[in-house]
Amino acid sequence: MSTTNQTATFGGGCFWCIDAAFRRVQGVLNVSSGYTGGDTTDPSYKQICTGLSGHAEVVQIEFDSTVVSFETLLAMFFTLHDATQLNRQGNDIGTQYRSVVYYHDSEQQAQTNAYIAKLQSQIREDIVTEVSPAVTYYPAEQYHQDYYSENPEQRYCSLLIAPKLKKFEQDYKKYLGRVDLS
Repeated sequence: MSTTNQTATFGGGCFWCIDAAFRRVQGVLNVSSGYTGGDTTDPSYKQICTGLSGHAEVVQIEFDSTVVSFETLLAMFFTLHDATQLNRQGNDIGTQYRSVVYYHDSEQQAQTNAYIAKLQSQIREDIVTEVSPAVTYYPAEQYHQDYYSENPEQRYCSLLIAPKLKKFEQDYKKYLGRVDLS
């Protein structure tokens, strides 16, 4: 990994949606859906779904910081989920769906805390996003990787992910010209 390549790890509900959005961003080199933050070594999706392993569903993103900044990725992440919902996103309920940023260095930690403070000043509801140091990351099973692209007609994808992606693309075409979402 070059010095301009960095890693970001975000959890904001089901990883399928976040995975699908970040795959569209110019400067994002790799996106992997997986699990982190729990006590079980090499957990399975079945274990994660119980909510007992302590892991969150996350995406781990490798990105070129000369093309897209961590702060831009943070802004995108916070538009993709509701950071005021504790241990849930919509109908997905449990600690595995918590809002969390796992930072990889002190700069990411500082940027995340500053972004949350700025966002909190603009809304009344409390932001519940956890900010924690990155710990061991476990890639999810292969069928979870790029799930939306592989299953666009699946009901969850067509009803929940597709509308989020459409809004995401509209927001970031308009505000971030260097992000290519086509």
